[in-house]
Amino acid sequence: MKIFIASDHAGYYLKEELKHYLAEMGYEIKDFGNDKPDEKDDYPDFIKPLAEELTSLAESSENTLGIVLGGSGQGEAICANRYPGIRAVVYYGSQEEIIKLSREHNNANVLSLGARFVETEEAKKAVALWLETMFDSSGENERHQRRINKIDK
Repeated sequence: MKIFIASDHAGYYLKEELKHYLAEMGYEIKDFGNDKPDEKDDYPDFIKPLAEELTSLAESSENTLGIVLGGSGQGEAICANRYPGIRAVVYYGSQEEIIKLSREHNNANVLSLGARFVETEEAKKAVALWLETMFDSSGENERHQRRINKIDK
């Protein structure tokens, strides 16, 4: 599986930690930047290219997901969600059930982390849980796919 990752200056250090963590777990990583903690950067400059490439793969590949980081994660998720087929969710910490539900019910393909609210170890735990949780559209849960289809239309 390939993981696209991007951040602004506020998420830079956590992004770098997560890149090493993901590589240790065996994931292929494509880093869309930032390549240094520059306080004058703008998150859309890094999130947009990630979202554009992920959108181009959305119909042909379930094997690519995105992780975006910023101070709050909100702007990054908003930016990513402007692209067709992107379902970005924000995680601030503490409620792991949110991570599971974002994948099981919403088939989220981008995880946005608020680096000012999530410590490194908690972020690693959340990312691992998010990556191991699968979308469930079988049987009685077919309603989840139906809802995603309605959003996409």
